[in-house]
Amino acid sequence: MCGIAGVVCFPGLGPDRAQTARAMLDQLALRGPDAEGTWADEHALLLFRRLSVIDLAGGGQPMVSPEGAVLAYTGEVFNFAALRAELRALGHHFGTASDSEVVLRAYLQWGERCAERFTGMFAFAVWDARKHELLLIRDRFGIYPLYYARLESGLVFGSEPKAVLAHPGVRAQVDLDGLRKLLSFAPVPGQGVFRGVFEVLPGSVVRFSEAGLTSSRYWWLAAAPHTDDLPTTIASVRELLEESVRAQVVADVPWCVQLSGGLDSSALAALASRVVGAPIATYSLDFAGHAERFRAGELYSSPDAPFAAEMVKWLGCEHTELVLDSAQLLDDATRRDVVRALDMPSPGGEMYTSLYLLAAVIRQRHVVTLSGDAADEIFGGFVWYQDEWYRNSQTFPWLLASHRMELLTGLLDRDLVNRLDLQTFSSDHYRSALAEVEGLPGESALDRRMREMTYVNLTRYLPVVLERKDRMAMASALEGRVPYADHRLVEYVYNTPWAMRSFDGREKSLLRAAVKDLLPQSVLERVKAPFPTTQDPAYAAGLRAKLEALLADSASPAWQLLDRQRVAKAVLGPDATARLGVTRLSLDLATQLHDWLTSGIRLVV
Repeated sequence: MCGIAGVVCFPGLGPDRAQTARAMLDQLALRGPDAEGTWADEHALLLFRRLSVIDLAGGGQPMVSPEGAVLAYTGEVFNFAALRAELRALGHHFGTASDSEVVLRAYLQWGERCAERFTGMFAFAVWDARKHELLLIRDRFGIYPLYYARLESGLVFGSEPKAVLAHPGVRAQVDLDGLRKLLSFAPVPGQGVFRGVFEVLPGSVVRFSEAGLTSSRYWWLAAAPHTDDLPTTIASVRELLEESVRAQVVADVPWCVQLSGGLDSSALAALASRVVGAPIATYSLDFAGHAERFRAGELYSSPDAPFAAEMVKWLGCEHTELVLDSAQLLDDATRRDVVRALDMPSPGGEMYTSLYLLAAVIRQRHVVTLSGDAADEIFGGFVWYQDEWYRNSQTFPWLLASHRMELLTGLLDRDLVNRLDLQTFSSDHYRSALAEVEGLPGESALDRRMREMTYVNLTRYLPVVLERKDRMAMASALEGRVPYADHRLVEYVYNTPWAMRSFDGREKSLLRAAVKDLLPQSVLERVKAPFPTTQDPAYAAGLRAKLEALLADSASPAWQLLDRQRVAKAVLGPDATARLGVTRLSLDLATQLHDWLTSGIRLVV
């Protein structure tokens, strides 16, 4: 991964463009520690920070063509070798071995429709000086981030909000809509936390010129008939997954696999090991004393560590296990780094902090990591796919997994909570999401419902997971790849009838059948467990201690959002917290607000 940013203005850039460029580049330093580049003409400024992964000697950016197109590109187009051969046959010449040059020449050949030919994860900007036009293009699932904001006479863009906010024409303001994005666990596609700062929609092209700003889609989840029988479907899933893994282990730098011991990551590790024909490097995460404290619940039926250890032995991996204690998770400097990396308080508590710390350890030896993200959304791994109570709900099912307790709002000011009205917001948003789902003539009610479930998980839940992966990894300049998010695999499984996706009456039936020859029986049969969280009571106690310190700071800007009386009660202990109906996520959020709001952010609520 890398970082890009830029500005386009009409009638032209101002005299302070060098200072602006420096400020924006500095905000992306962690995404691209290896090199940087700047290009400018009268109207456009394109900026680039590089993390070298493919063609370490070449591939510098911004990349300029003799025809007048300039590229600032971040990502990986995994089919770049085949595209290069096709473009050469069409008369194009190449001076590097990088995928960046393939993207540039593909644009010159096919225009914005070049993205339809790409298999990968990417976000890029093209300034076409021939047309005085800027294009911002993002991959189909938004694996790579890309934000933009309108200026009085132009547009500014960047890989992260902090780069956009570094432009003097954009203010770091957060309104009620921004808070809803932060608190909802189901963000509206394209909406950012900061007022006036938007995301390029996944699978979309944003076009900006003197004529104005437009956006169009080049890809969406379309409904299509599935004609394969079950054995063919299982074989096709295996073939598509193998193709994705084979493409995504290509790198000119060391790569590894994040291994939890679950079905998804274990299958990736096994396939990657088979592709390279040698032991691979793997990493896992655990918490000190977790095995002794572990208590099974609805979402967690077993700890990860024993299964990860079994896979390491099974494959002969070069394995590293990171064991974190509560003191590391509660460290003030680390938590500030997480808030800065995400540009907002982390809505998932220690899941973000632990992933941030794991990424830092991985980056000491590896530059690229593969993870099992997106498998549950595609194959139906979450409990809400199987349980009829969740399935029949009229809101995003993951919001019900807390048994209706307040997730993040428990310590917020009650008037603010009422004005946010997250229940209405979520209900309205849920209906809007369902309205986007294409159906098939003659489709059964069950298949229609499971198509809806899969759609909202892929378009409303997965973006939260991918954002967490991107920001926590890139804070250490670690590139994260997600082989399950290959659009060819997703399209195929998305259109497979639910009877096939659950043919053995369990979660992830198709995936389990497709990889059954690769894994030990215990891992193959293991029930889904989400990203791990600590069960150490010292962690919650540490959060309450931070809240107690906040109570003593009457000048903290966090009190603009918090309810002082509820915070005072929460400090008293776990029983008081339970009586308030407050989750640990509420405690975590409240303790991060001070750091976030003292970083120059203005609330307009």
